[in-house]
Amino acid sequence: MTITQMTSLHEERLDHTLSVLKSLGAARVLDLGCGLGSLLYRILREPQFTEVVGLERSALTLSSTRATLSEYLQGDLPRLRLLCGSYAERNDALTGFDAATMIETIEHVPPQSLSAVETAVFGHYRPGALYMTTPNQEYNVLYGLAPGEFRDPDHTFEWSRAKFRHWASGVAGRNGYQVRFSGIGEHDEEFGPPTQTALFCRP
Repeated sequence: MTITQMTSLHEERLDHTLSVLKSLGAARVLDLGCGLGSLLYRILREPQFTEVVGLERSALTLSSTRATLSEYLQGDLPRLRLLCGSYAERNDALTGFDAATMIETIEHVPPQSLSAVETAVFGHYRPGALYMTTPNQEYNVLYGLAPGEFRDPDHTFEWSRAKFRHWASGVAGRNGYQVRFSGIGEHDEEFGPPTQTALFCRP
């Protein structure tokens, strides 16, 4: 997978995620695993979003994000809040949002922690909707990766489309959500899209 391919797909994911958030009519948005704030920057440029919170487990990364987005952290009632922490843990400050995003982050979670993530995010935070993206493992062959090789060394797993649908459908059913699946990037007839997506919505 070349740097050009990675950058192009990354930008397409961010643009698509912003479109989904806008179509949901969300005003209060939570970005779980916000990283360096690339999605937050796009969200904050849109007046539709009145309250935005980014959660990131790395304090070093969050420090860079604060510097990049400092203009949105000013004033008595800033539109943006940045919190250091894990979305595998309950946090009352993260409840009650219209929508949440988990963009290319679930695959960094140790498999044994997935149940804790489900409990915290879908059982406790309970956003009105949650949009999730993750690599489609089946597509990796088109990037020249060997069987079992991950796109990033920090990934703890990468799901096939069937495994992702199985997991996400179970999460939705156990927590009172409906879920729709789609993809982002150039679609291959056999292997599907490079990025697979799930949109969880509470009825």
